[in-house]
Amino acid sequence: MDIAPQMHHVRFNFPAPRLDDPGQTLRGSLQEKRPMVPHGGKVGIAVGSRGIHNLKEIVAETAAYIREMGAVPVIIPAMGSHGGATAEGQQAVLAKFGVTEKDVGAAVESSMDTVVLGDTDGGVPIYFDKCASRLDGIVLLNRIKPHTDFHATYESGLVKQMVIGLGNHAGASEVHLHGLSGLKTLVPEMGEKVLEWARILFGVAIIENAVDSTAEIHVLPKNSILEREPLLLQRAKELMPYIPFTGIDLLVVQEMGKNISGVGMDSNITGRRCIRRDLSGDDSGPARIVCLSLSAQSYGNALGVGMADVIPSSLYRAIDFSVTYKNVITSGFLERGFVPIVAGSEKEAIRIGIQCCGRKVDTHTARIVQIKDTLSLREMYVSNSLLEDREMSMDCEIGPEFTWEFSESESLLSRLR
Repeated sequence: MDIAPQMHHVRFNFPAPRLDDPGQTLRGSLQEKRPMVPHGGKVGIAVGSRGIHNLKEIVAETAAYIREMGAVPVIIPAMGSHGGATAEGQQAVLAKFGVTEKDVGAAVESSMDTVVLGDTDGGVPIYFDKCASRLDGIVLLNRIKPHTDFHATYESGLVKQMVIGLGNHAGASEVHLHGLSGLKTLVPEMGEKVLEWARILFGVAIIENAVDSTAEIHVLPKNSILEREPLLLQRAKELMPYIPFTGIDLLVVQEMGKNISGVGMDSNITGRRCIRRDLSGDDSGPARIVCLSLSAQSYGNALGVGMADVIPSSLYRAIDFSVTYKNVITSGFLERGFVPIVAGSEKEAIRIGIQCCGRKVDTHTARIVQIKDTLSLREMYVSNSLLEDREMSMDCEIGPEFTWEFSESESLLSRLR
């Protein structure tokens, strides 16, 4: 099969409100609300492992406010089992985001040790970072966004950060042992108890837009976190980008990675969750997914590779299975670590994806979408056959027709930048 589909460069104009100066916006909100900080105390800022735009600036402003209130700020990694489930690994993750003492004006205190704050009504222990438990106060700082595993009242945000992020490896493992029900029901229950038992002061909630820039920042007093977060989650969903096509035969994802999504490829974008006991969301996505590479910023962690159907051998060689399996096993969703069909080259991977899409097509009739990654959706390559049959109200600009090009080693040269 000759791999020569007729493609178009399509640019989508998603609504994307953004803050011109997120630091100034946060500073103004903190000055207006003046959330309580214990004078002379030591206050931790919980920072996770998700890629958040302007993270360094937002953390630095939060630390500056704590100092202004007469307290000493410190950074507490709040990322569950990420960073290889080690204190050094989690500190290294923060350093990659620019969250260091030099850059944000607060020392990083990283430890995987935990204490048990208490139990849920059903007897499930609630683990909490030991360093954080000794502080005079804790500020939660996280992005509010749809989760890649489940949909519920609370998904990714401040509540989950309290329970899983600050629960370290022990807390993350405990919640994930209960599967999807643990994420949907235990997280809210545990979050309510953490708010009651731990010295949570307030939260800094971040919402990003369709092009992954800061859209909104909200300062939430402790007593409003449970009430406000679901409303902010709904706002985050409204601002998410999406692939505005149905009936896709093949989705080509140029790059996956932990810096792009917690599961490498955001399941809210692909429509494929790969959780065997939860079939919701697995029928609306493309028939086949081919992923071409693993980001360097993933450092070998390929959790989510199992959501692809075919990968080239170059991606397979980039996987650090010890790091990947640790993360996958902690999550409990083993399917996301399964190795897809491994093709000899990118061209061969794409050929297999087209051949096995579930209907008889060739490269001229296949309905193909190519994206850089699941964060970068403003620009896509879309096959002529899909554009001709589109039902799309999205404002977009369609470029001239072109044909994919490959190198002598059969790597795809026609790439979105």
